[in-house]
Amino acid sequence: MAAPAYLRHPSSVEHDTGAHPERAARIPAIEGELERLGWLGYEQLEAPPVDPSVLGAVHPPEHVERIERFAARGTALDSDTLLSEGSYVAALHSAGGAVALVDLLVGGERPTGFCGLRPPGHHATASQAMGFCLFNNVAVGARHAVDAHGLERVLVLDWDVHHGNGTNDIFHSDPRVLYASVHQSPLYPGTGRADDVGSGEGEGFTVNLPVAPGAGDREFGSLVEDVVGTIARAWRPQLVLVSAGYDAHADDPLADCAVTDAGYAGMAGSVYRAAAGCGAPFGAVLEGGYDLDALGRSVAATLEVFGADSPPGPPDVEPGPAAAEAAGRLARWWPELSALSAA
Repeated sequence: MAAPAYLRHPSSVEHDTGAHPERAARIPAIEGELERLGWLGYEQLEAPPVDPSVLGAVHPPEHVERIERFAARGTALDSDTLLSEGSYVAALHSAGGAVALVDLLVGGERPTGFCGLRPPGHHATASQAMGFCLFNNVAVGARHAVDAHGLERVLVLDWDVHHGNGTNDIFHSDPRVLYASVHQSPLYPGTGRADDVGSGEGEGFTVNLPVAPGAGDREFGSLVEDVVGTIARAWRPQLVLVSAGYDAHADDPLADCAVTDAGYAGMAGSVYRAAAGCGAPFGAVLEGGYDLDALGRSVAATLEVFGADSPPGPPDVEPGPAAAEAAGRLARWWPELSALSAA
């Protein structure tokens, strides 16, 4: 079997945000930990720049041109979203890495993979960069899976502590891409209400799972295992992508959750089991995570699980109350959750 893939590019550290939480040092923190662990069997591959037509399937030309123009001047888009001369090229490779990962997974060339690239993407809407994000990398990858590979069922799981409003909105009415997000609420960007379930033909295919400040391994893990996993087994996605943010970590400075390294490994195991049960390839793209030590360890914990020969066994833990409450809300669209809501 081919080695799992780690997609990277030198431009990721040329996106210079200075003294900012989403900073260039995030990449060496991850790669240094992976180097210490012998890369866990992953093969490092260079992420290509995204094809303009593929990027254009999500972002209109005026959005792309604005990013290029502001980057050339090194002008901030807003108080959170900073740009330097290297930002545009980095953003092209960050989106291109997600597309390349999809091609590798759907084509059967790699069993799994991870994009260790920045800037992140899940806050970027079709026409607005925000929240440290320029292009919505995971959305570009998911749309490519639909458009180029003809997939009809793509699951995007977002476990970043901040709601991925951009991904949520891009696929809001699209039943081919199911977006599920576990995120702290209240917290930036203030979206991701539990009653936002999509619209039109996509109703029921937006699954927002907000948690209270202080939520940790049990809450996040049960929502991924028991709610998202149950939906996946019912829907049988043909591809699973994770918007892998690590800012729900107990050590992270930008939020108030308490997930541990082991908690991320547990969620990775849930993803692996769900994907394997459907015969679907799976991989992840980097989003947030701002404590450098916690980020490196948690990415490594994720990759170690993803790269194993087989998924780990299910956790021997009863579903939490957050999962039961979410199941009760969502059973209208996913009746397979009814048993969980009654537990």
